[in-house]
Amino acid sequence: MEFKVNSKELEKLLTKIIPAVPTRTPMPILENFLFEIKESSLTIIATDLEISMKSSINIVAEKDISIVVPARLTHDILKSFGDTTVNFEITDNHKINLTTDNGEYSISYLSAEEYPEIPNFPTEADDINEISINGLDLKHAFDTTSFAMSKEEMRPSMMGTLLEFEEDGLRFVATDGHRLANLQKKNIIAEIDDKYVVPEKAISVLQKILDEKEIKMFMSNTHISFKLNDIELITRLIGQKYPEYRSVIPLENEYDLKIKTKELLNAIKRMMLFSTTSSTRRVKFSITESNLEISAEDIDMGNFGKENIMCEYNGTPIDIGFNSQYVNDVLSHLVNEEEIILKLHSANKAVIIVPSKIKENQDLMMLIMPVRLNN
Repeated sequence: MEFKVNSKELEKLLTKIIPAVPTRTPMPILENFLFEIKESSLTIIATDLEISMKSSINIVAEKDISIVVPARLTHDILKSFGDTTVNFEITDNHKINLTTDNGEYSISYLSAEEYPEIPNFPTEADDINEISINGLDLKHAFDTTSFAMSKEEMRPSMMGTLLEFEEDGLRFVATDGHRLANLQKKNIIAEIDDKYVVPEKAISVLQKILDEKEIKMFMSNTHISFKLNDIELITRLIGQKYPEYRSVIPLENEYDLKIKTKELLNAIKRMMLFSTTSSTRRVKFSITESNLEISAEDIDMGNFGKENIMCEYNGTPIDIGFNSQYVNDVLSHLVNEEEIILKLHSANKAVIIVPSKIKENQDLMMLIMPVRLNN
């Protein structure tokens, strides 16, 4: 059984789906690609059992066959060829012979029987929701919110991003209990009233491959599929219920502090140099009517830093502490906003951060929990 393919085209396809191949796994079969040849189409599948990726390329083949080939070896061989035609000969003795104009190579393959089954999304099924989204809209939503996902395995429900379909848009929420990112895309409307928690790994891969092309999403009770033009990513949803994030958003934050985003971010980056030894990496905000004093101290080493930034503030003076890394993370994802508003109430209440100018079709809010200051 033989077929020919351009090495660059096949390498490009493998590069897109190889992120789903695990580097370490107790199941060696997962370190392979599944090659499925059917009706003159080669479909290549990779999975780590959490996410699955597949893509197809047209070929001319004599018959249908499914085999399992070593993923990284196959990818590296094709990458080394440059741009040429490769002839694949699949033999009965579990060998694939690759031939180019300059050389001959042979690699072993395995039977496809042990490869795990990949979920399918029949669009006509009653329990599957479907929606089309511009790829850049989806990428922007993930880029803006995913940093706040939890890394703690003890809190599995937070180790993903919540997609919450509402009457007036699609909301993306991520939180680790210390900070929260909440973005509603008002231009994404669907007749869906449901919530899905997409795990971190799937989002990380999607951030690398999404572009301006339209993407179709198919959602079941257990899985979600993202279909681009030439690739499909399927991931298992996080089954645990997402925490009631609205309950931690304070309603009484009546004091507004308006400030230049980049000025505050640059100051925080400098203060981080002085807040390295504390477990909370504490930075202190001392806020008055027109001035924000930011300070940090490394008591063990005797180092101290302080800066003053002009601001507009309409409340009573307040001293409040934050984890400098969390503030840096939030501001880094608001850096395209010229000015932001910090909404405060007291030194022990969560602080809401929003852009000073509301953008069309978008509602964005960040939240940071304060840390205790030493008197």
